[in-house]
Amino acid sequence: MVTSVLAPHLAAPVVLRRRRMRGLTPGRSAGLVGFAAFLISVAWSWQPSFWGDEAASIMSAERSLPSLFGLLDSVDAVHGLYYLFLHGWIDLFGASELSTRLPSAIAIGIAAAGTVVLARFFMGSRVAIGGGLIFALIPRVTYMGVEARSTAIATAIAVWLTVLLVHTLRSGTAGRGRLVMLWLGYSVLLALGMYVFLFLALLLPVHAVIVVLAASRHPLWRNVAAWLAANVFGLLLAAPIILIGTSQREQIAFIGRRPTVTVTEAAVMQWFDTIPVAIMAWSLIIVAVLAVFLRRPGAHRSQNLPGRAGLTIFLVWLVVPSAILLVGTQLVTPMYSLRYLSLCAPAVGVVIAVGVAALATNWVRTLAVAALLTAIVPAYAVQRGDFGKNEGSDWRQVADVIAARATPGDGVVFDQSVRPSRVPRLAMHVYPDAFVGLHDVTLTRRYADTGWLWDEVAPLSDVLPAITDLNRIWLLQYSGSGESRRETDVHTLTLQGFHVAETTLVNRTRIIEMTR
Repeated sequence: MVTSVLAPHLAAPVVLRRRRMRGLTPGRSAGLVGFAAFLISVAWSWQPSFWGDEAASIMSAERSLPSLFGLLDSVDAVHGLYYLFLHGWIDLFGASELSTRLPSAIAIGIAAAGTVVLARFFMGSRVAIGGGLIFALIPRVTYMGVEARSTAIATAIAVWLTVLLVHTLRSGTAGRGRLVMLWLGYSVLLALGMYVFLFLALLLPVHAVIVVLAASRHPLWRNVAAWLAANVFGLLLAAPIILIGTSQREQIAFIGRRPTVTVTEAAVMQWFDTIPVAIMAWSLIIVAVLAVFLRRPGAHRSQNLPGRAGLTIFLVWLVVPSAILLVGTQLVTPMYSLRYLSLCAPAVGVVIAVGVAALATNWVRTLAVAALLTAIVPAYAVQRGDFGKNEGSDWRQVADVIAARATPGDGVVFDQSVRPSRVPRLAMHVYPDAFVGLHDVTLTRRYADTGWLWDEVAPLSDVLPAITDLNRIWLLQYSGSGESRRETDVHTLTLQGFHVAETTLVNRTRIIEMTR
């Protein structure tokens, strides 16, 4: 019953009046939105210090290829394709903040352009363009656009995979050979997306809805059969990463040690970062739902809004993947993480844009957009600050202090009492120039020589002969950690004839200079 009502709106060509904005073709407008999204993401991307996940990316990518493949055999295989890409990228462009984050900013631009192209299938040009721009401004998007991880690239693949699906479903009058090639392209892109980000599979229920709602153009069984065949082939291509990822599932066991995320917390933090942004965004999403579903059929055309089927697709994309992870966490095993739902951000942007377009007058729309931007700007400013990454990472600032004050021949000891992604020694690997000539006292085996992400180290008390000839040692401690409270290393060095000469606190890291 629901399908029979919604399907005609999806299956029909774009029934809206497509008024081209003066001087802008559809392709050019999508390209301009993509370029604007790239600029928004890349701006000040060099400012925040690297953090733990980025350190994992950079350190893995800087390994030799044999070392990298040895790592992927035991851990992080799900990130293997990204690490291989970053390996080549760093060889060409270096490992600075701007360089390593640039691919993510480019991916956000590609995703924003794709969002416009996708939205045009279901709504007017101006609303589609607004959806692409709002997507680019969502705090989750501006965050992943300035991060050396694969999330932004996966989001771009998710958008264009959906574009390809809708285009294929609308190409029913094309020749058989063309349709086969389109479905084959869908299979390959699906597999590629899963190699980049295994949780891209969360998009498949959304695509199932698209296929079912397209039933009025062709018999339902034909669309479903073709889509299922394409999925089977895509999943077969992705089988190696699915099997390896499943065997390494213990690497996300940390999710189970985190506090359970409530629906309310997810509604704020999943995409919007702050309560003011969430209130504005969800209010406009509700307006979009009411405007499209409570008006008489066909009334949406005068405002270039999507039909009910079109909005249903974006709402399903917004809700279903999140619901799967939240329910799965409660009933099966911990699997929910905020970043996993980044691939839903394009749908969020489009639905918010529909809500803006549905408002009564241009003045009200202008006020709504201004209020949304006013709420977003503080979050954006924090993200682009010196300590804008997770937990206020300060490794670049720590490296600056060491570079200015340490001298070759000094020793350095790192706090190991926190989880690996917070260990201050990662500053030495992502900002190596500052630590040249320093003696890493507790190191027993460098990470590149192991099958694990991080260095192997020994307690300071086990390597005391290594400090015999040292006259100055720098202790880097995570503020508030077990080591910083107990000061075990300080006491150990004091017994060896050292004393605290100076202590410097840099955001979350305490730098203790100890001399004989």
